Amino acid sequence: MKIHLTSVFVDDQAKALRFYTEVLGFVKKHDVPVGEEDRWLTLVSPDEPDGTELLLEPARHPAARTYRDTLVRDGIPLAQFAVGDVEAEYARMRELGVSFTQEPRTTGPVTTAVFDDTCGNLIQLASRPA
Repeated sequence: MKIHLTSVFVDDQAKALRFYTEVLGFVKKHDVPVGEEDRWLTLVSPDEPDGTELLLEPARHPAARTYRDTLVRDGIPLAQFAVGDVEAEYARMRELGVSFTQEPRTTGPVTTAVFDDTCGNLIQLASRPA
């Protein structure tokens, strides 16, 4: 068994697609209309085009909004993305105007930072030293 798909709830799929591809560097895998407004919109890492897909899922359901908004209010990231160097990604993303709620912090063998994805979520970056 392996993880094939995971999702983040987003306010606006088009805005999320721009942020997740242009800022974070993911690549669009599937973009299929679902109904009149929504899309089955998945992304993958350019390093793993056949790897786990990230679904940019519309946050229309009230339970999804409550869950996501509560996590943000409490400062809890919805997801974590692995990077080679959190400090370098933090600097690169800050140059692009990304807002961070937690600057890089090393705890034990892991360095993390948390940013606002502009679509209603906090996302954590994490790296482990080689």
